[in-house]
Amino acid sequence: MYRITLIPGDGTGPEITEAVRRVLEATGVPFDWDVQHAGEDVYREEGSPLPDRVLESIRKNKVAIKGPITTPVGKGFRSVNVTLRQVLDLFSCVRPCKSYKGAKTIYDNIDLVIFRENTEDLYAGIEYQKGSEGAKAIIDLVEKISERTIRQDSGISIKPISVFGTERIVREAFEYARKNKRKKVTSVHKANIMKYSDGLFLEVSREVAKEYPDIEFEDRIIDNMCMQLVQKPALYDVLVMANLYGDIVSDLCAGLVGGLGMAPGANIGKEYAVFEATHGSAPKYKGLNKVNPLAMLLSGVMMLRYLGETAAAEKLDDAIASVVREGKDVTYDLKPTPDDPSAATTSGMADAIIAKMTTE
Repeated sequence: MYRITLIPGDGTGPEITEAVRRVLEATGVPFDWDVQHAGEDVYREEGSPLPDRVLESIRKNKVAIKGPITTPVGKGFRSVNVTLRQVLDLFSCVRPCKSYKGAKTIYDNIDLVIFRENTEDLYAGIEYQKGSEGAKAIIDLVEKISERTIRQDSGISIKPISVFGTERIVREAFEYARKNKRKKVTSVHKANIMKYSDGLFLEVSREVAKEYPDIEFEDRIIDNMCMQLVQKPALYDVLVMANLYGDIVSDLCAGLVGGLGMAPGANIGKEYAVFEATHGSAPKYKGLNKVNPLAMLLSGVMMLRYLGETAAAEKLDDAIASVVREGKDVTYDLKPTPDDPSAATTSGMADAIIAKMTTE
């Protein structure tokens, strides 16, 4: 019996999470769910979108799966997702992008895995608001030590990239490649411009690569990487990069396989792992029972593999592929047109996947 922290999230999160819970239970793997609520509603009720009880649950259970949680833009509380990664040191964000026949895309046979460093870079949370004492101090310091000027009305975000942080994410990418018989790892950076942060990321990537002579290594500048992925994605396999680039590139790669509804994710550290969909909470669809559950469900497949339940993971993945390929019991975003009256509901698609697992 696996004791797993289950975070329903907000917006469309609870209905997606319920569908995913039912499907995971139908695999035959025994789960004991420790349900913990977080997000906007909890913020209003408890004064924090991520109460200590949620973190305590994950620390106790070691593994969690969560629905999407709303992140306010430009104001309000800090991202729950970012906070979880920072507090639990979930340094490795793993985002596979794999083609499923039947999903709407012009690309075939995409099979990429992105390793995104989760704790450093511009997402480290070291920021100073325009006009604050911190911003003024940074502006004055930069002028003093570099004779460069920053406008006084600037907000400041700091981009730390360390040898420690880079080495462990690059090593995770290579270890994954070796374990899963992948052939190549590509380090993605902007070292031609940011020579002391991205330059360090590239330098450390090259050093780690020397320890894995059985795996091909190359590097790409981030803007060129984006073009390459659109033009010839088949040339790439495992991609490793710092936090911001990983966020952007993982969405780009999701677009190659049919959109964020097909994009799972895992945040993994040395002690804990949190599995989640890549997409947001889509509050405008809350309660409509229409949003595609596959991103979170595919995250559930990743969780099963993490737990060592490989047979169950393969069975579920095959059932998902079968339902998507047939195109009958799929949500509106997987239909030829989004207004298709035959589109399945969130729960209806879950039912179809359960039926596939129990009859095939």
